[in-house]
Amino acid sequence: MDETDPIWPAVDEARRWLDLSNGTMPLELTCRILKVTEEAGEAAQAWIGLLGQNPRKGVTHTRDDVAAELADVAFTALVAIASLDLDPQRALADCAGKLRSRLPAGPGPSAWPPHPA
Repeated sequence: MDETDPIWPAVDEARRWLDLSNGTMPLELTCRILKVTEEAGEAAQAWIGLLGQNPRKGVTHTRDDVAAELADVAFTALVAIASLDLDPQRALADCAGKLRSRLPAGPGPSAWPPHPA
């Protein structure tokens, strides 16, 4: 782990704080996982606000707002993984590896997504 990277210590601190504040029973862990969905809804709301798709509100968000909400989703998911007594850094690396193995070789996005034969 890169000691200058603030992400992983912050994930550990958030998990410890939640464990001490709320406990670690299955209901609490369920709520931590469901929190990812709540944060995803906020990201969707920010995107809708960026596009101005609510005529009553108009444009209410920026790309930076959307990015911040998406970062909340990612961070919340990492804390949920840690709360399951798993290594969120390893889970993220495994996910990246799985995704990379599915990407086509060579340049250009024209080969993606693959078309059924």
